[in-house]
Amino acid sequence: MLKPALSGPQYLGEGLKLILSPGLRLFVLLPLTINLLLFIGLIVLAMQQFGGWVDTFMPNLPDWLSFLEYLIWPLFVLLVLVIMFFSFTLLANIIAAPFNGFLAEKVEVVVRGRDDFPPFSWNELLAMMPRTIGRELRKLAYFLPRAIPLLILTFVPVLNLIAAPLWILFGIWMMAVQYIDYPCDNNKVSWDDMLAWLREKRWQSLGFGGAVYVALLIPFFNILVMPAAVAGATLFWVRERGAVDIVAQ
Repeated sequence: MLKPALSGPQYLGEGLKLILSPGLRLFVLLPLTINLLLFIGLIVLAMQQFGGWVDTFMPNLPDWLSFLEYLIWPLFVLLVLVIMFFSFTLLANIIAAPFNGFLAEKVEVVVRGRDDFPPFSWNELLAMMPRTIGRELRKLAYFLPRAIPLLILTFVPVLNLIAAPLWILFGIWMMAVQYIDYPCDNNKVSWDDMLAWLREKRWQSLGFGGAVYVALLIPFFNILVMPAAVAGATLFWVRERGAVDIVAQ
């Protein structure tokens, strides 16, 4: 269990090295620019609203339990950070989906050493947009029915104490779903088959998703997380399943 979980973060580190290589830098610039602009917008919004959001989520404790506020306040600060960064990532990935799909293709070409995909062109990128954005909306349809009950839970006194840990666990899983989907979609793997494969590789998936999740919380470094996670997820796919497929052929 420990070894598979630890292998996940290694893919993110290798993905970061890959996107900095000369052959892939061009395919990183556009999603990176989108990520940077959204990140600046998030920082401005957070500076204006952060305190109010924390106060909104904080439960109203009776006077005799008021001493607990100092203990649980950091938990609700963490909850707001979790929701903010997850919302930021979701929005950024919807906008950058076609670029991320193309980046995943090029990473797979580098890793496999062969090119089974169409060459880069703006027409090819535009042609990918309906498919990749549609897949992002499918992720949103998967996310919302699970996130809404968690959001409701954050407003239920006493029970909202478990909201932050549940949000974190769900966010880690969604990071794996978010980024592994790019190479899966490029290889025409259905949504249900992708989820089944991730469950089969549960510990590796959680390890990878956890590494992405933590990296997103690091200011300024998180600007590089999206393309690094796309590259790392593609490495994950090729080595854990793609390599098996190559051997089978």
